Amino acid sequence: MNNEAVQKYCNLMAEVKLRTRVVYALMDGKLHVGFKATTIEVIYLQFRKMLELIAIGSLVANKDVYSKAHESFIKHKRADYIIKDIERLNSNFYPQPIIQKPSGVSGVKMEWLERPQDYLTKDDLIKLYGKCGIILHSENPYGSQIDYGYYEGKMEYWGSRIMNLLNAHYIRLVNDPNLYLIQMGSKDEAPSHCAFAPTSKLKD
Repeated sequence: MNNEAVQKYCNLMAEVKLRTRVVYALMDGKLHVGFKATTIEVIYLQFRKMLELIAIGSLVANKDVYSKAHESFIKHKRADYIIKDIERLNSNFYPQPIIQKPSGVSGVKMEWLERPQDYLTKDDLIKLYGKCGIILHSENPYGSQIDYGYYEGKMEYWGSRIMNLLNAHYIRLVNDPNLYLIQMGSKDEAPSHCAFAPTSKLKD
């Protein structure tokens, strides 16, 4: 069991949680950074940071692999290219969101149910990453103008889809046979993890 690696992953999720708090403080008007355009830009900067943490989080079990993926975000603008690079390193990199409910089966405490399509899918991540790239660059006065109204109208949508993805999800770390259940926790709680080994491994 790779406790150190999965704890590093949880630390990344804790950062996502803090950035989410900033997003909602800005949306609720509890935090002010200037005029409206600046507020919207700061929110999408947080989204972009969160997407990067989500995308490369499962690679923390291998420092060299993680560093390579991190450099990919710095060098490339196309999220779809970055995702393809990450999938080559860990084909199971993307979090799998679940809904937990008490089980009616003897000896089983909780059941995992598939979450409906109300979360940030991999295609959503690619789309949102591109949107973030547009708004975080200065407008070309001779080109098409950034529609800040559109971005403002989609803030709640993207925020909720990210939270629905991560609230309770499982991951597979690179080069690790175990499956890890991650629970983000409420309010000030730190994200927690629980490992599940393959059945064949348990029988050995």
